[in-house]
Amino acid sequence: MLVVDDDPTVSDVVRRYLEQDGCRVRLAPDGLAALSAVEAEQPDLVVLDLMMPGLDGLEVCRRLRHRRPELPVVMLTALGDEADRVAGLEVGADDYVTKPFSPRELVLRVRSVLRRSPPATGTALLRDGELTADTGRRIARLGDRPLALTVREFDLLVFLLRHPARAWSRAELLDQVWGWQFGDQSTVTVHVRRLREKIEQDPASPRRIVTAWGVGYRYEPTHD
Repeated sequence: MLVVDDDPTVSDVVRRYLEQDGCRVRLAPDGLAALSAVEAEQPDLVVLDLMMPGLDGLEVCRRLRHRRPELPVVMLTALGDEADRVAGLEVGADDYVTKPFSPRELVLRVRSVLRRSPPATGTALLRDGELTADTGRRIARLGDRPLALTVREFDLLVFLLRHPARAWSRAELLDQVWGWQFGDQSTVTVHVRRLREKIEQDPASPRRIVTAWGVGYRYEPTHD
């Protein structure tokens, strides 16, 4: 696991709590060091500070998504504005924790992101027309094209494929996919938007993940 923060005090606290939870942790003091460490160490997850001098967390996350779209990223941010939190999700962060934060909360968020959706009993491949999701290998495809999905995007897709034609509220999706009983529901909104961009022919007029007005979202099978 890689922890990226230019504040050595924060890095040390995060490292100690994660190590107490059984994680092996490497530290990186800035964005460039983080990118190098990801290439060299191949970590299972990155805890990434948003506000760093030079290459900030948004740019690091953006580059990581091009190189390793499946790598889980939990963003640390001292910014309280929703627009800044959403910015981290827009570039592909799977989750975020706002400073000042409880280290125990961070550990729980890390556990949640690392906890992959288990395959349904007797089911390894979910299919809707040209869209497939292999829950064992965690690979999704649209036709012959592999989809570069983040951890949460894949989990969200699998959940919706398993529960088609039912309207889910954002709060319900936050609970079922993220494992949060409470939290910022804009997290769901951003992930739905990102997933639509990858599986819909026209994301502005989605036919698979449709908006259930007044409720949330519903997956409509294409039957093609």
